[in-house]
Amino acid sequence: MNAARRLLQGHRPGDGPLRVLSASGQLGYGIPEAAFARGMARKPHFIGADMGSIDPGPYYLGSGEMAAPEAMVRRDLTLVLRAALDAGIPLVIGSAGTAGARPQLESVTALLHEIAREQGWSFRLATIASDVPADLVVQARQQGRLAAIGPMPEPSDDDIRACSHIVGQCGTETFARAFETDPDVILAGRACDTAIFAALPELLGYPAGLALHMAKIIECTSLCCRPGGRDAMLAELDLKGFTLESMNPDSHATPASVAAHALYEQADPFLVDEPGGTLYLADARYEALDNHRTRVSGARFEPRAQPTLKIEGARRLGARAVLIAGIADPTLLQVLDSVLEAVTAKVRALVPGDWQPVPHVYGCGAVRPLPAAQRATHEAGLVLEFIAPDALLARTAAAVYKQNLLHHGYPGRVSTAGNLAFPFTPGELDANEAYGFVLYHVMAGAPLTDIFRVEAHAVGGRAAEGN
Repeated sequence: MNAARRLLQGHRPGDGPLRVLSASGQLGYGIPEAAFARGMARKPHFIGADMGSIDPGPYYLGSGEMAAPEAMVRRDLTLVLRAALDAGIPLVIGSAGTAGARPQLESVTALLHEIAREQGWSFRLATIASDVPADLVVQARQQGRLAAIGPMPEPSDDDIRACSHIVGQCGTETFARAFETDPDVILAGRACDTAIFAALPELLGYPAGLALHMAKIIECTSLCCRPGGRDAMLAELDLKGFTLESMNPDSHATPASVAAHALYEQADPFLVDEPGGTLYLADARYEALDNHRTRVSGARFEPRAQPTLKIEGARRLGARAVLIAGIADPTLLQVLDSVLEAVTAKVRALVPGDWQPVPHVYGCGAVRPLPAAQRATHEAGLVLEFIAPDALLARTAAAVYKQNLLHHGYPGRVSTAGNLAFPFTPGELDANEAYGFVLYHVMAGAPLTDIFRVEAHAVGGRAAEGN
């Protein structure tokens, strides 16, 4: 009998609170060991860890590479895996390798096998593949079952098929299927953050509203505390609510800090849409047990008739080169938009091909749109992207653009020596491949069982099977 079955057969809600330890809000960037050790000393029933999202942008989804350094991923995986195996409790990891696409899931799976081989460990692993076939998305778009989240442009069928990777966020129902394989460890591709921590409590019979609200908070570990941080977070869940406690004694879960976390990544702090329904928090209550812990109750969950599926997809835009420069001429800053337009037209005549400049003027609204009165008038940082089908054309466009912008004449110019200050030589820098989001949508009527493939793996010699 493996860890998941022992817990599912050995614990009932009436036995006492379920202790859930959140080890990391983004595994691979360092788990503070002292706080994690304190959490393990509290004898949790299972460990959960989120590993990523699309927050770092489209590059990692498009390329299939991990954002976190591999050495740190290996360190964090070893830490949580050793703790779970020594304690005989399940370990649940979601959004493998940052964006949860197939290459990232396979990379993290391979790391788990390597770690187990090096340490002499043996365990049963369940993986969840989250990749969505492009033709399925095209069909949903044609049938009107695809809705954008926010101001996303409508993708064409060709845009969708051009995505290098498309993933869906699996929910608690998919994790429930993975638990049927009796694993010690679950590693999911792209996953809803809450599902990592809510699936087991729901299977054990705890109210879905409480389980999901707890999961929504602890998936970020101690970010809900004052001061916030990355330390392990312990939740104790019962049938009427849950208690939150950071495993860092200097980081405190207060009613105000925990309640404020409802605004994290949410436009409405009282409604949280989940794959299977809606979490309502208007009646949630937050009560200080002492200066370190907060008790939460009152959340309720209403399932929808049919689950929806959030999908994410990215496509390659081209190779990218970057120019970084400083501007300290207030006259140039006043006319910068027209100067960039003029230089772009001049360089297009000199460098033929399908290249595109993308300017970011820091201090003049690059981070977010600023009223003109709030923009810098004395200096600004200029970051110019050049995206082209290949790196040579991107660098060529950047180099020619640099020289033309450096000596471009504009009304009121005093000096002809140069308009820009460059921090690096050469000024044009290679900046990896460029990817852009095509899909950030919700799909109705998605065949979840067909999309999310669950497989059981023997790590250290046990039999494996597919599901």
